Amino acid sequence: MILSRLKPAVTSKPPTGNTTGANQKALPKLEDFLSARDYTGALTLLEFNQGSGKTDGNSEQWIGYCAFHLGDYKRAMSIFEKLSLKGDPPDDVLVNLACCQFYLGLYSESEETLKHANPSPLKTRLLFHLSHKTSAEEKLLEYHQQLRDVTEDQLSLAAIHYLRAHYQEAIDIYKRILLDNRDYLALNVYVALCYYKLDYYDASQEVLSVYLQHFPDSAIAINLKACNHFRLYNGKAAENEIKSLMDQSSSSFIFGNDLIRHNMVVFRSGESALQVLPPLVDVIPEARLNLVIYYLKQDEVREAYQLIKDLEPAVPQEYNLKGVVNAAMGQETGSREHIKFAQKYFELVGSSESECDTIPGRQCMASCYFLIRQFSEVLLYLTSIKSYFYTDDTFNFNYAQAKCAVGNYKEAEEAFLLIQNEKIRSDYTYISHLARCYMMNGKPQMAWELYLRLETSAESFNLLQLMANDCYRLGHFWFSAKAFDMLERLDPIPEHWEGKRGACVGAFQMVVAGKQPKELLTDVISLLRNTANSQVEMIIRIVKRWAKENRINV
Repeated sequence: MILSRLKPAVTSKPPTGNTTGANQKALPKLEDFLSARDYTGALTLLEFNQGSGKTDGNSEQWIGYCAFHLGDYKRAMSIFEKLSLKGDPPDDVLVNLACCQFYLGLYSESEETLKHANPSPLKTRLLFHLSHKTSAEEKLLEYHQQLRDVTEDQLSLAAIHYLRAHYQEAIDIYKRILLDNRDYLALNVYVALCYYKLDYYDASQEVLSVYLQHFPDSAIAINLKACNHFRLYNGKAAENEIKSLMDQSSSSFIFGNDLIRHNMVVFRSGESALQVLPPLVDVIPEARLNLVIYYLKQDEVREAYQLIKDLEPAVPQEYNLKGVVNAAMGQETGSREHIKFAQKYFELVGSSESECDTIPGRQCMASCYFLIRQFSEVLLYLTSIKSYFYTDDTFNFNYAQAKCAVGNYKEAEEAFLLIQNEKIRSDYTYISHLARCYMMNGKPQMAWELYLRLETSAESFNLLQLMANDCYRLGHFWFSAKAFDMLERLDPIPEHWEGKRGACVGAFQMVVAGKQPKELLTDVISLLRNTANSQVEMIIRIVKRWAKENRINV
């Protein structure tokens, strides 16, 4: 999609060697392999002829051509380097060498090679793409002006639009070319790719089917179909689509092997990520981003940060991911600087003209306001997309926290209870917020049960403090007394006794007022006796006197 195919200098016919008429009928021809896109077969034939001494001066260039189209850019580069050192090499050799260097990410080497190459349309297109890769905007505009209104140059322009996330502009070019060239079936794949990037997965499938009818074994097309299924359905459906490729060893599969291995990790929710993704980080752009996501899911925030810190974001997804990583780093290390960076990245995406009305754009604005604690604004954005995330645990977690922050504890409790992910449900933030919801919604018993399920730790101590104070403030005095009693056992300081004393007196008053059962007095007296304080007996005498007067056995 980025560049036209390599174009080696050729004679009128590809080499077949000095064979007899009978042998020529028996042996397949190079043209047959190339027209069928069977580069493995073509390469095998060329190597066989080379080993038999049946070659001519163009054989090496054809071997380089086939190696390039099989994705073996190092071998192709080695061949073209060797050819370039010969006296008076064919014109296309240097440009072909630069193409190989480009695909290997050797951009400075590719530019240097092109300095010695003769002017040609392919050279101009390659310089155009190098300008994009090296962020040389002035040169990009310069070479853009040199592009002609011919198919190859317009395809190159469309590719740059695609790489700069200008997907509709790319579609317009592809469709215009297709109007005049219906037999350019591969353009349907490019249009389908653009629709995929625009989240129009059904439209992508429809356009893609035109190409697959003619080339059902295309690794790129089958892979895109699988990606559409992943977005429309699930990873299992995507894996089923791509399985037919994995069961064969065609040249199409070999060419797309890295891409397919990468996507299988995605379809299987990160399975084998550490074995597959690291070697592909500098080969497939999404590999770096997906490895960052994997690290985040494993709570390996620092590893994610190291992988993405030097990445200059160019598209909304990259800005978004850098925002997420910086937010996670800020929360883990307490760094305000990371939080500010995260806020900036989220705001850039959420306020951009192209993303402001998209679901990811609204998520970014919600995240931006979340970090600066403007929760009414957070809810404004989250509520607008809530219907798309009813069963999404992460969404519900953030939505519930925002509802808590604005005092809407009833809806917050409902959102918290929708969450099924055990990792989130065991997180202290989840437990403490849900406990507060229970207390605010008049369910202190359920908050106490949350505490009982916690193992003894600093977090359980913090939850006791939260319950003791919140229950006291809300008039749930019995549960406040129980919480203060546990706090006093763990840390017998005066403040805990004073809180317990006040809560026990409050519980007694609730019984007197008829708002709590009379049987609670026995438990209140038992709780008071856990403390060795002179005030205990005085309080118990008052409670017993009232109980006796009201004929209550304590």
